[in-house]
Amino acid sequence: MGSVPGAFLQTLLVLSAQSWGAALAGSPYHCEEPLVSTLPSSSFSSSSELSSSHSPSFARLNRRDGAGGWTPLVSNKNQWLQIDLGERVEVTAVATQGGYGSSDWVTSYILMFSDSGRNWKQYWREDSISGFLGNANADSVVQHRLWPPLEARHLRFLPVAWNPDSRIGMRVEAYGCAHRSEVIDFDGESSLLYRFIQNTRSPGTDIISLKFKTLQSDGILFHRDGQNGNCITLELVKGKLILFINSGNATQPSPPGQGGLALGSLLDDGHWHTVRLECSGQGLNLTVDRHSRPIWAPAELCHADLDPEISFGGILAPGKPMVFPRKNFRGCLENINFNGEDVIGLAKQQGPQILVTGTVAFACAHPQTVPATFLSAQSHLALPGSPGADAASVSFQFRTWNRAGLLLSWGTRPGSGGFFLALQDGRLHVGPRASPGQAQSGARTGVGLNDGQWHSVSVTSTWGHLSVMVDDDVASTVHTTVPVGVHPGDAYHFGGCPAHGSGSDCSRSLGPLGGFQGCLRLISIDGQEVDLISVQQGAVGNFSDLLIDTCGILDRCLPNYCEHEGTCSQTWTAFHCDCSSTGYTGATCHRSLYEPSCEAYKHLGHASGFYNIDPDGSGPLKPFQAFCNMTDVPWTVLQHNGSALTRVKGASLENPHRAVFQYTASAEQLLASVDRARHCQQELELHCRRSRLQDPRDGTALSWWAGRANETHTYWGGSFPGAHQCACGLERDCLDPQYGCNCDADRDEWTSDVGVLSHREHLPVTQIVITDADRPGSEAAYKLGPLQCQGDGSFWNSASFHTEASYLHFPTFHGELSADVSFFFKTTASSGVFLENLGITDFISLELRSPAEVAFSFDVGNGPCELTVQSPTPLSDNRWHLVRAERNVKEALLQVDLLPPSTRQAPEDGHRLLQLNSQLFVEISAYFGTGSSVTYNFQEYHSPSTNASSHAASFQGETTLTQETIAFSFRTVQAPSLLLYVDSFYKEYLSVILAKNGSLQIRYKLDTHQDPDVVNLNFRNMADGKLYHVNISREDGVVFVEVNQKTWRQVSLSSGTAFRAIKSLVLGRILEPGGHVDAETARAGARGFSGCLSALQFQRVAPLKAALLPGRSGRASVRGPVARSSCGAGEDAARERTHARAEYPGPVDEGEPIAGETRGDSAVIGGVIAVVMFFLLCLAAIAVRLYQQRNLYTPKEAPPESHGTNEAVLRRELSVQNAARGTQKEYFV
Repeated sequence: MGSVPGAFLQTLLVLSAQSWGAALAGSPYHCEEPLVSTLPSSSFSSSSELSSSHSPSFARLNRRDGAGGWTPLVSNKNQWLQIDLGERVEVTAVATQGGYGSSDWVTSYILMFSDSGRNWKQYWREDSISGFLGNANADSVVQHRLWPPLEARHLRFLPVAWNPDSRIGMRVEAYGCAHRSEVIDFDGESSLLYRFIQNTRSPGTDIISLKFKTLQSDGILFHRDGQNGNCITLELVKGKLILFINSGNATQPSPPGQGGLALGSLLDDGHWHTVRLECSGQGLNLTVDRHSRPIWAPAELCHADLDPEISFGGILAPGKPMVFPRKNFRGCLENINFNGEDVIGLAKQQGPQILVTGTVAFACAHPQTVPATFLSAQSHLALPGSPGADAASVSFQFRTWNRAGLLLSWGTRPGSGGFFLALQDGRLHVGPRASPGQAQSGARTGVGLNDGQWHSVSVTSTWGHLSVMVDDDVASTVHTTVPVGVHPGDAYHFGGCPAHGSGSDCSRSLGPLGGFQGCLRLISIDGQEVDLISVQQGAVGNFSDLLIDTCGILDRCLPNYCEHEGTCSQTWTAFHCDCSSTGYTGATCHRSLYEPSCEAYKHLGHASGFYNIDPDGSGPLKPFQAFCNMTDVPWTVLQHNGSALTRVKGASLENPHRAVFQYTASAEQLLASVDRARHCQQELELHCRRSRLQDPRDGTALSWWAGRANETHTYWGGSFPGAHQCACGLERDCLDPQYGCNCDADRDEWTSDVGVLSHREHLPVTQIVITDADRPGSEAAYKLGPLQCQGDGSFWNSASFHTEASYLHFPTFHGELSADVSFFFKTTASSGVFLENLGITDFISLELRSPAEVAFSFDVGNGPCELTVQSPTPLSDNRWHLVRAERNVKEALLQVDLLPPSTRQAPEDGHRLLQLNSQLFVEISAYFGTGSSVTYNFQEYHSPSTNASSHAASFQGETTLTQETIAFSFRTVQAPSLLLYVDSFYKEYLSVILAKNGSLQIRYKLDTHQDPDVVNLNFRNMADGKLYHVNISREDGVVFVEVNQKTWRQVSLSSGTAFRAIKSLVLGRILEPGGHVDAETARAGARGFSGCLSALQFQRVAPLKAALLPGRSGRASVRGPVARSSCGAGEDAARERTHARAEYPGPVDEGEPIAGETRGDSAVIGGVIAVVMFFLLCLAAIAVRLYQQRNLYTPKEAPPESHGTNEAVLRRELSVQNAARGTQKEYFV
């Protein structure tokens, strides 16, 4: 970055992030034994092999047998390597290599698995729906952990990309362990009843867990009946699991598809799925595979209201006259467990707890259904017809998300005419193929056939006539007439048009209709089922861009990435969000349409009125309506249901009057708005006649009010927490001076205590309770005003950055799936970084790249992505400019002011999680006077349990470092000088000094029996008053030193590689040097350091920050004149990047904003940044309140409401009495 000293920036920044998705973790137990290396050669198979020495049996990891690995005959995407693991096992990791001693390797691949060697399923990773990265050379091993692990007998590796200059070559390994499996197979008419003894004294939590697999879309997994119609049913409905809960006197569960909690999708795929249901007093929690959902249920449901029996596979209720019109389960259940009891094991032993009806088997059958996946609109499958027949027929099943696509065409001889079968708007369209330019004709049947479910189609053709039936529904059958040119025996073309021959005529006749994308299975031609494995082997028909023996359909709406109740819809390749009526916009309904406060509306020029307020922006809270009173500092006014003056009689401690206030916003919305405001208040009127607020005998509260958390308060309007008084008590002008409130005088005439409650942390008022209104002549009245809040703390928080090395320090930015950033800035600088956060490879960055360009860049694993917005006028004009940036799983967006936004679509099958682990530092510069010293202790001895400072990482126990990184900047004219000294409990040390001639020396003594190793950079006298940036890194015995990115030195140490039990770090003068320090270090340490130190970091410790910021760490101590300063600013402050987007943190001079002051130009933007982070922390240390007002006046309110004649009567009564007695004061605080 270029540099002009002392730039000045003022910025208002808002960060928010939503974190979707589960944290990744390793397997909870040891399960990583090699599974492949000991298998016999017969366990390996492949699509083809280049030669016998390249056979799949040579594909073991690190082996050199044969030609050194598997290589197929032809390198294309139709090749695969398959491994039979002998039995179903748990696989926790896979690893790959290229072919030994060759240039053959795979750079990416897909992993598939199967129990039977048929009907393969792709393994989808949590952070991506793409495949696995492979190798960059032939010999290195690349390993990927699988979380969650998979259970399978067969694995298949499908190369997707390989070394473009050579062939496919693979050696592989899988890691895992044996899998315990108890299975039971239900035939669709059987069920199992399990009875148990219910522990009613200590019910705890009931847990049912199992795995299931099926090819049927509907069926009961389990049912638990109860008393008075109570029951819980878990049922598969259209490939989704629905949890039905009935409570009451219903005679049967809710009908399928009505109510219940739905979870999972496409669960009828013939693969194992995990289910876990927890039932406790807190409700129920259902987990299906990787997804969990809680659901409310009565606390007594799991135990008191349910019978101690559970039926699996169907609803079995012996002796109960109930009829359940539900379909029994057909498929396999595995490892059924109820509170630790092995249910299938009991069934095998024919235990008395088990009752089985129908036929079950304790082995799982594997139906040999072979599907095919049409990957793209160009996917094509050609199958021959049966010549010589008088009629032709074809049937098949399909599933897809696409609304349109060509399924089948027939009769493609030149000039023969023919017909087509296609999806259009989710319906099946059948008719003759039109000539180019003609409109399509024919008939339509079916509806909603793009719902992802399997649908059957049956087509029958005789000469000139065609019949089509959908889902075996006779009522759906349609008939149409086709040209005479359709002949039995013509080829059937599934999917897109043929790639050659008459394909161009086909494409022209179908117009914009593309090929089918989805899955087909059970294809039958003229009554004969097609063997797709023979097609795969090239024995029958031909195909292109197909995956055979797998259905690769994916539910892209699970999980639902549409936020704020946006509706998710999908095609085969993408999902889309409908944000209508949500109050949000954007590709994932992330951005709020509304402002977060009345303050924000005011700055947009809006007048007083009702507005939708969204206090947490893109956070989970919904917008709500409030009245904005646009005074100089706007007021947000929130009404409630009890704004009328209310009279109370007959209330006592035994029968209190309790008023509960409901606001126009929810409790969560109120809390967010109040916390965001600078000041909030509510006026509370209390009028009393012989009604006291507290008992004069013992001070017991007789009336009170409740705050935001329903906590009780006994201070009143105009007073403060803990005072137990009213406003008159504070002013000492109550009617009776011995009491703190007028009401406590207990007079026969009306008295009043009126004032404003303004302790923001207690507002709003949620209840008022009055108990002293049951004595003769006793009554009370009250009126609570609306909640009124003023100011927006998020809008006005600020921090000063005056130098190019200034940083804000936040915790790691957690915006894995969705994140947005917005801020105002003004500057005279030509460039600079607004925000930057890093991961191992991921990063996110916002910067002013040039005076007229803002750039937003990030990487989530798909490679760096950058958006830029060019302004027609300079942005470095010292005027306010607004920047908005958003990144989600669908797109990225960048907007500056009202300029057209820049957007970039995210890859649909790429990585999605933004994984960051670094922090943004607020670092400072310090000026050291003569004799000064800063000491940072890595251990705090006075309190073993003391937590590490929030400003620095802690070192636990006897920390031994085999590597460390150090970065700092300095300027001085003193030599010799000690810049930094780190010692240990073993008298080992590291010192960084300027020698007498001004040369920089790094001295390591890691062996007490040897002299220190010295790294000497003597290229110039560095005690010349200029600013130098130093980076030092050590790994084991190698030290690398760099100065100003230009001069570097690498040295190998001889004194050792481990820095044991580090104790403390010293800057400046060494107060207790000890006799183990060498003479040069001792000489420099005795003089210390005089000058500027800035941007100092040792590992993740920031010693200057720990020592000099307010509320500094107990680990740091300062002796002598050490003061924060902006001395770290310099004209050549470019620094080495250790990451693709990383910089070493630099010094900062934090302070109050200086209105109207311009400090010239600078390389990095400095100035005033206003920050609020939702889901992160707000740095109060740098907050500057630009406006704060205590309310010494009553603000305008929303238009008054009419409260009827009762209030008017009481008001006249109070008015007459007050006129006779004199006007009573009202107090506002």
